[in-house]
Amino acid sequence: MQSHPCAERLPLVEQVHGYAVADPYRWLEDASTAETQRWLEEQDDAWLEYAAGLSSRYRLRNRVRELSNVATVSTPVWRGERCFTVRREPGQQHPVLYVDDTPLDLNLTTLDAWQPSPDGSRLAFQVSQGGDEQSVLYVLDVTTGQLIDGPIDGCRYSPIAWLPDGKSFYYVRFRQVRRHELGVPDDTTILPGEASYGLEISADGRWLTISAARGAANDLWLADLSTDEPPRPIQQGVDATTIMTVGPDGRLYVVTTRGAPTGRICIGDPTRPTEWHGYISPHKPLTGLAILDDIVLVGTGQAITIHDRESGRELGTVDVPGIGSIGSLSADSQNRAWFTYTDSVTPPRVYCYDASTGQTSSQSAGNQPTVETNSRTYTSPDGTELELRAITKPDSDGPRPTILYGYGGFGQTLTPTYSAFALAWVEAGGVFVTAHVRGGGERGAESHREGILHNKQKVFDDFIAAAEYLIAEGWTTPEQLALCGESNGGLLVAAALTQRPELFAAAVCSAPLTDMARYELSGLGERWVPEFGSAKDPDQFRTLLAYSPYHQVAAGVKYPAVLFTVFGNDTRVDPLHARKMCAALQHATESTILLRNEPDAGHVSGGISLAADMLAFLADQTGLAS
Repeated sequence: MQSHPCAERLPLVEQVHGYAVADPYRWLEDASTAETQRWLEEQDDAWLEYAAGLSSRYRLRNRVRELSNVATVSTPVWRGERCFTVRREPGQQHPVLYVDDTPLDLNLTTLDAWQPSPDGSRLAFQVSQGGDEQSVLYVLDVTTGQLIDGPIDGCRYSPIAWLPDGKSFYYVRFRQVRRHELGVPDDTTILPGEASYGLEISADGRWLTISAARGAANDLWLADLSTDEPPRPIQQGVDATTIMTVGPDGRLYVVTTRGAPTGRICIGDPTRPTEWHGYISPHKPLTGLAILDDIVLVGTGQAITIHDRESGRELGTVDVPGIGSIGSLSADSQNRAWFTYTDSVTPPRVYCYDASTGQTSSQSAGNQPTVETNSRTYTSPDGTELELRAITKPDSDGPRPTILYGYGGFGQTLTPTYSAFALAWVEAGGVFVTAHVRGGGERGAESHREGILHNKQKVFDDFIAAAEYLIAEGWTTPEQLALCGESNGGLLVAAALTQRPELFAAAVCSAPLTDMARYELSGLGERWVPEFGSAKDPDQFRTLLAYSPYHQVAAGVKYPAVLFTVFGNDTRVDPLHARKMCAALQHATESTILLRNEPDAGHVSGGISLAADMLAFLADQTGLAS
């Protein structure tokens, strides 16, 4: 039985749309108060005391370090004669941006984004400090290594679209599209409305395409930069995700889910941008597009197909190493396409497809751990068939300690990727399972829509059904089954453990959303209303409250052991969610409930120590042999 730090319960109950909503730990929302700081210190003490007794902690840390000590590289980006890649060599803590084979000294803490100018002579890049993702933009002269512009703040998640002269670019500042000229302090505002924008500019610099994400839909504009006309609206308020670009052949390429849940490619004339016609219709969700001299390459997550550029007719496929994940496609001036490949045991490696020979060659190599990957189909309560992917040791039989991982939101697709975290668990004798639940993008836009707003409970049903399948098929038992997820996946884990606590022995809930009645009021919550709904709307509030994990915690229930991992500089999901949920569970149950806090880290933080601590906690609670 775990002894928990004491947290005051306030008799706070609010009437919201006719519902009495209790919020006894609202005081924990403010991280700056002496009371919250004292509570955090007590949680630190409790975690450190527990962690000191984990016999497998240091062994797992060493193995995660060994498995993480691999070289990784991004898909090359060619600009002029220069090749830009992001690499992390064995032993390096952070990746480094290279031009050709020379590392660029950007004097940064976190590189958030980068974009070279068309001739490769200049580099716009965004950096942030301490993982807070509050990006500041600079411009570097690649030849001299000198900063020539910046800092420009307010550039979080900003794309960069350089003009051909390399002296100006379009970007997003404070969620407005602007044009910036190097050395000039005042920008020109192109679109003033607040949105999450995407920008693309044609190679000749004439056409600027702008997209604005609005939940499952987005708006589009096209600007002819040879005129003084403002951007022309092309699509607004359409329930489809659409992006467009003008290719090197001068044609308009449109990738859209309109009328095609897995996406299709249309083509047209940029002078008549609303007149598209069908071109290529892949059978799986689109993930990449590269336009070469005579062919077009289309990525679909785990494969690349080759198409005639004129007609769109499929000609064949690009040889890829296996059933894994294909990274973004990029083309160079020599009719070659580059991509990365990774799977459960293979770190990201670069491959080059040469259209002149039809051959694919690897640009890197390495040894691989020995594990097996199994795919299984299971059924959710409403009859929907879904897939899960299990990684195990070869010839492993019988129920084993198992981690069930999921995300289920924002159309994000979970394809096989290299994970030192998962491999260390499997090598120790466990099973690592990824459930492809609704809300993600594995089956296209329709799968995403089936898991948002009033359908969100279906995502939790899918995840719970995966757990039931693993138990029924003898992979594991409730005493050996653990949950793991972060961010939206943390919400998934918190919902599952509050709705079906008897199915699980333990859970790691990292940077989670848990108070869905107030999620809009902190972090990036306002931007997520299209995904979850708004508490301001009575019907949507009813849905949110029905599954809000914080509000579902009940006294006297035997909940699984839970480790919350949170990060003080998280500007996406405020750590208040984990603090409140942790306090509620500690009050309600005698199960082990702990909070591991990193005050100086951000949302996307993660490291060897964190991974090892998570694994050691789960091993301790599920009986994985140390």
